[in-house]
Amino acid sequence: MNKLCRQVSIESPGPSMKDCVFSFEVPVPDVPPKGARIRVVCAGACYRLRRSPSISSISSVSSTSSLSSEISQDLSCGSAPVLPPQSPAHHGLRDGALFPGYEVAGIVESLGAEVEENEELRVGDRVVLYPYEGVPHGYAEFIIVPELQYLVKIPDSMSLSVAAMLPTGALLAMNTVFKAHEYVQNILQERGDDGLCKILIVGTGGLALWAMRIAAHHYQSMKNKVSLTVASLKDEGFLLAKEYKEVNVVQWNEDLYENQIIERTKDACDGTVDIVIDFGTTSRSLHRSLQCLSQGGVVFISSEVAEKLLPKFSRRAEERKQCIKPVDMGSIEQLRQLVLLVGTGEVQGML
Repeated sequence: MNKLCRQVSIESPGPSMKDCVFSFEVPVPDVPPKGARIRVVCAGACYRLRRSPSISSISSVSSTSSLSSEISQDLSCGSAPVLPPQSPAHHGLRDGALFPGYEVAGIVESLGAEVEENEELRVGDRVVLYPYEGVPHGYAEFIIVPELQYLVKIPDSMSLSVAAMLPTGALLAMNTVFKAHEYVQNILQERGDDGLCKILIVGTGGLALWAMRIAAHHYQSMKNKVSLTVASLKDEGFLLAKEYKEVNVVQWNEDLYENQIIERTKDACDGTVDIVIDFGTTSRSLHRSLQCLSQGGVVFISSEVAEKLLPKFSRRAEERKQCIKPVDMGSIEQLRQLVLLVGTGEVQGML
C-alpha cells in the first residue's frame, strides 16, 4: 500500500464555507520507470489555463484530453482506486483547485528503474519542472514526471523560491519578448541607421516585470535603437520599474479619464509606439493599447485571453492596419536558457 502525503488545494470560497485553503492526504505517487519523483519545495500560485503549451521540441508528451479526465484519474493505492478528495467548498466537485501550482521547484527524491546511470540528473539534484500537458498539481509533497526531459537542473546560486517563478510567468514573458524581436528587426531595417523601435509593456504583475527585465537584457546592445516604456497599473510596479534607468515609466491611473491616460502614455513614449506587450488581460487594457499603437503596429497578448478578446478587437485592429498576436508559453529550451540567465544574474530574479 502506498504511503500518504499532504496535498493543498486553493479554491474559491463556496456557498457554505469562506475558507480557501484545504489540506488533504493523498497517496505518494509511484516513480515512473523512465521518470522521477520530486519532493516539492516551492510551488507558485499561477493562473494558467490547462491547455497544451508550446512543446514542439518535445517528442513524447503525456497528455489528458480534458480536466474531467484528470480529475477522474485513478490514483491506485494497492488494488483499490483512490479518488481525489471531495472539494469542501464546492459540493459535488472533486479536486476543485483553482490554483493547481504548475510552477514547481524541488529536489529529485527518486529516479525510475529504467533511468540510465549516465543521465544528467541525480537523486538530490535541485530542479524546476517544465509544465507539460497533463502535469499533476504541484501543491503536494511529492510530484512525478514521466520523463526526465521535463526537468531542468538549477544552479546552486539560485534559490528554489526564485526558480519556482520561472516555468510559466517568466517563461511566457521571455517567449513574448522573443516573438517581438522579429518585428523589431523588420522595423529597424526599414528605418535605417537612425531608426528607433518603441516598445510599450503593459502591466505590473510578474508577467510585466519579467518582460521588462528580459527585454532590458535582450536589447542592451541596442539601447539607441530600442526604446522601452512600462505602463504601470499599480504603484508598487511603478516603483519597481523605476529601478531601470533605461526604461521609461508611465502610470495608468484608473481614476483619470481614458483620453488623459492615452495622451499621458503618448507623451511618455514621444508619440505612438510600434509594439505593445499587453499583460493587462482586459478589454479596457487592450483598447487602450491599440490607441497608443501606431498604424501598422502589433500588440502581443497571452493566448489564454485571446479567445475572449480577439472577437471584440480583430476588426478594429484591421481597420487601423494593426495586428493582435497571441503568444503561448515558451519551450523547454527557453526555460533552460531562462534558468541560465537568472542563475548567472544576467536577468534579475524576483525577490
